Amino acid sequence: MRKFLIIASGIICLFFNANAQQSEKKNIDKMVAILGGNIILLSELNQQYAQYLNSGNPANEKFKCYLLQQMLGAKLLKQQAELDSVYVEENQVDEEVNKRMRYQVQKAGGEERLEQFLNRSILQYKDEIRPDIKEQLISQKMQAKITQDVSVTPLEVRKYFNSYKKDSLPDIATEFEIGEIVLHPKLTKSEKQKFYDKIDAFRLRIKSGEDFGFLAKSYSEDPGSASEGGDLGFFDRTRMFKEFTAWAFKLKAGEISPVFETEAGYHILQVIERRGEQVQARHILVRPKNTPESMARIKLQADTIYKNLIDKKLPFAFAASQYSDNKDSQYNGGMLLYADAVTARTTFIPADKLDPAVFLVVDTMKVGEISKPVAFTSPEDGREGYKILYLKSKVPPHKGSLEQDYAKFKEKAQEDKVNRMMSEWFEKKRENTYIRIDSDFADCDDLKVWTKGVTAKN
Repeated sequence: MRKFLIIASGIICLFFNANAQQSEKKNIDKMVAILGGNIILLSELNQQYAQYLNSGNPANEKFKCYLLQQMLGAKLLKQQAELDSVYVEENQVDEEVNKRMRYQVQKAGGEERLEQFLNRSILQYKDEIRPDIKEQLISQKMQAKITQDVSVTPLEVRKYFNSYKKDSLPDIATEFEIGEIVLHPKLTKSEKQKFYDKIDAFRLRIKSGEDFGFLAKSYSEDPGSASEGGDLGFFDRTRMFKEFTAWAFKLKAGEISPVFETEAGYHILQVIERRGEQVQARHILVRPKNTPESMARIKLQADTIYKNLIDKKLPFAFAASQYSDNKDSQYNGGMLLYADAVTARTTFIPADKLDPAVFLVVDTMKVGEISKPVAFTSPEDGREGYKILYLKSKVPPHKGSLEQDYAKFKEKAQEDKVNRMMSEWFEKKRENTYIRIDSDFADCDDLKVWTKGVTAKN
């Protein structure tokens, strides 16, 4: 095995040097790193850096050192994933690509501005970043497999807590435990009719020969797929609303559905391709808009629920389960949940992570108090409605303590143990893997561990 690595290294080294010499003569793409049989091109690194800049970060060429280190780690994990037959479904990749593109578009201030910044079309850019995103997802799955059995005992949590000096314990910001009952207006059949007629007119235009993709791009109210001509990529039976799934798996390729309704609104869809238990489809969405009458009806319902809560005729948790339109909290007593990269899902939410509109209400409430119905507009999908809020508890800012913040320190101890395990894993793998990094990155402290004891830099 070692002989094979040396031979392969020699071949790759010649290729690397030839590429470097050619780059001096022409302004072409070049390799900035090699790990085993994988290469990292300068264009790939610059693409990652462009995403960093578009996220609102300041220009910092040194950050490329960190990015290259992350890319090397991903390559090493990908290499192991290939050996262990770890893979991700294509629909997962599609979903992540679309999610990141929505974020990039939002940050740039629109599709046109993003395309100007990237100097290419969004479709072209999605094609370019897809292989990298797939690799990142595979790497994450491989890392999860390596660390799946890692857990911490109460003794380890206490030991981790005791590793802090008393004056270096983290400051825990104000946290809230909040319940909510979310109420969205329900339109009558006559109120919804004009929206049904609107999308049915699109269906008839398509039947008459107009292009589905053009109409979707021009009129669909689904921000995630409209720019793609309504194309949702491949998906299985678990990802969409049940009504959507029923039509997607019933139709043959090329067929168009009648108008049907989901929680999101009215749809028509066309199946593009079916592969076993996955289907590729495109759709047009029209979202029914609230009327003054529908808003008045839901306000009256909210006032009635509020009065019953105040008069103790309804427990808050029961009212949430019966009336709330928030499916994430409906059967959790109405309690909101929070999770970040470190903290597991918890009902304790830091003040700076709350929706500002919610914070303005609960910050003036007393513990145990229930708010009057508050009008709101969802930042995710723009839906209007009313919320009734319940302040279960408020934890003032304090220094972290094991008694009060055990769950937080348990998660941090777990993260620390995972990081140590991964560091040891990378150390072992680096020892038996050919790694070469371009001399342009010789001053990067982040990368020195990748070449220490392995091979000299250019």
